[in-house]
Amino acid sequence: MTDNTIFLGKGEIPEVLFLPMANRHGLVTGATGTGKTVSLQIMAEEFSRRGVPVFAADIKGDLSGISQPGKSIDFLDERAKQVGLSPYTHEATPTMFWDVFGEQGHPMRTTITDMGPLMLARLMGLSDAQEGALNIAFKIADQEGLALLDLKDLRALLKDLTERGKQITTEYGNVATTTVGAILRQLIVIEEQGGDKFFGEPALDIKDFMRTTRDGRGYVNIIAADKLITSPQLYATFLLWLMSELFQELPEVGDTEKPSLVFFFDEAHLLFADAPASLLQKIEQTVKLIRSKGVGIYFVTQNPLDIPASVLAQLGNRVQHALRAYTPREQQAVKAAATTFRPNPKFSTEKAITELGKGEALVSVLDLKGVPTVVDRTLVRPPSSQLGPVTALQRKTVMAASPVFGKYETPIDRDSAYEKLKARAVVAAPAPSGKSSQTTSMIEKEAGKFARQVGYSVARQLGNALVRGILGGLTRR
Repeated sequence: MTDNTIFLGKGEIPEVLFLPMANRHGLVTGATGTGKTVSLQIMAEEFSRRGVPVFAADIKGDLSGISQPGKSIDFLDERAKQVGLSPYTHEATPTMFWDVFGEQGHPMRTTITDMGPLMLARLMGLSDAQEGALNIAFKIADQEGLALLDLKDLRALLKDLTERGKQITTEYGNVATTTVGAILRQLIVIEEQGGDKFFGEPALDIKDFMRTTRDGRGYVNIIAADKLITSPQLYATFLLWLMSELFQELPEVGDTEKPSLVFFFDEAHLLFADAPASLLQKIEQTVKLIRSKGVGIYFVTQNPLDIPASVLAQLGNRVQHALRAYTPREQQAVKAAATTFRPNPKFSTEKAITELGKGEALVSVLDLKGVPTVVDRTLVRPPSSQLGPVTALQRKTVMAASPVFGKYETPIDRDSAYEKLKARAVVAAPAPSGKSSQTTSMIEKEAGKFARQVGYSVARQLGNALVRGILGGLTRR
């Protein structure tokens, strides 16, 4: 294989994915047990070898094996011979483990401010009126230099809004106490799902996903999602937020020789399930525009019908594993999948989709002119890394050797909205008789702390307000 391709497997000819076209996005589909995870694993291995960092969610734990060298197994050795993979070597891929809950990887956090009201409203399933109240809360936080870092900050701000009822109504419109109460109840739900661990500092630096090793291989960033997936709304919102962060933080690079990062979005149907039209429009535009940042997004799901047509049209590189066709919907999915491929006159695409064996796929990629290749029935190459999950000890060893080990492990709780609103209440409270000097001293101390924080908070809030304005504008048009 040449340096600008990654080897996927062999049909009539070797099937390769061209690196200059890899940021044109892709789709990996197929029924459970047909080999989607292995296809994802070998693609991640190959991207890493070519110096491209990778992000992927590990739903069942199987993908963690990429961090360990594989072993000689008869059926894998035989597959290597069939596809002409010589020499077939076994090696580990440089890996960093991450976990929103901080249990099976480095903790991943973001702040309430960075998440923004649009994403939070989706996460909590808020009504239009409740989302409006949340937007008012964020606007006040921006104006008053109140950093919203974690859930207690947002809770304190919402309670403060109810206490400032008349002032809020005069300046921003009516914010009903019942509306704020409903949002506060949803915050409890998010907290019970583990949101209290996700929101806070130190916040994730997106550049840590872009690391390469000294010998030029890209790190594969694996997020443990076996627990996260039990809260589908949190899972989908988290990955959507991450995609938006990449879009905002990375510079424009245009067409490059290889992607800056490849992002695999497993269980992609959760992103689109029950999503309002405004959010679908945002996703569509983000997918369309993020390729100019050098990011390739690959959706992984069972059924191609899980992906809206407007997004599906942007996915140029396709790996289709077997689909069952028993029910009318399954038959419709097979037909839909078949029509997205450039036909091969040597076989029926629709029929082949139902006949594919495990580890076999229909493959069509974009050639160097951006034209889809004729679909080919392909034996997928075996991975060089371990098939199946790592042990707890192996995971800890990989984490200890990680270049970010120690950076995120210890949470930080600096002064933010909660502390400032508490200090403001102290200042506003009437002084008890006989304790005026003591109270004055406490007020001066709290006020001084408040003043020191304002400069930093205002600058950060203004920047975040601008980012949210850009993202929010996509959904308000």
